Amino acid sequence: LKLRSGCSIILYEERNFQGRSYECSSDCSDIHMHLNRCNSCRVDSGCFVVYDHPNFMGNQVFLRRGEYSDFQRMGGMTMMDTIRSCRMIPMHRGQFRMRIYERENFGGQMHELMDDCESLQEQFYMSDCQSCNVLDGDGKCTLYNMPHSPNHTHSHKHFIYT
Repeated sequence: LKLRSGCSIILYEERNFQGRSYECSSDCSDIHMHLNRCNSCRVDSGCFVVYDHPNFMGNQVFLRRGEYSDFQRMGGMTMMDTIRSCRMIPMHRGQFRMRIYERENFGGQMHELMDDCESLQEQFYMSDCQSCNVLDGDGKCTLYNMPHSPNHTHSHKHFIYT
């Protein structure tokens, strides 16, 4: 089953894509409704954020297309014990405009973005980004730490504004 979103993730109960599986093409607030646990997955298309608690809570990890055979031992880092919920990240098409701020509550240095940016630190010489305001577009953005950043935590921030 593939919905118009074009995103698809297959979740497996056991490591190395073993055991029962569940294919998901949209948000799933509680994977335990379909599987007893989830210890590996394949992202066939699109991007997803997976959480270690139901209702999109707890630790979160951004997953691109690829195979994730063992959440506890990915790339030498401890990831999470299991996945309990997942959220599809739709690909944005078209223009957008957002402001990023160095401090919480829209404080400190401000920069405006109108295109994807590989590194806020390199492009804007910002030490940190604590808040943002999506002005135009679909109201969604994903910000995440890159492996080479000084404060790398293997996490991302997903903001939805209406």
